[in-house]
Amino acid sequence: MTPAEDNHDWSLESLNKAYQQGYMAGLTGQPQHAQPHPVEVLAAAWEAGWDDGNEQYALHQRRSA
Repeated sequence: MTPAEDNHDWSLESLNKAYQQGYMAGLTGQPQHAQPHPVEVLAAAWEAGWDDGNEQYALHQRRSA
């Protein structure tokens, strides 16, 4: 996909939303394979959010143990 084609599939707002959705999924312990986005850029934003949220989830689990 060329950058021009890719621009039609996402916006800064949709990137932020995908990141926040991924963060919440990671924070609540949902699996990473639950990533719902077919567009690669949005999938990457969701996964980045999931990584950050899952890190917080893991820290909380260790503190609670």
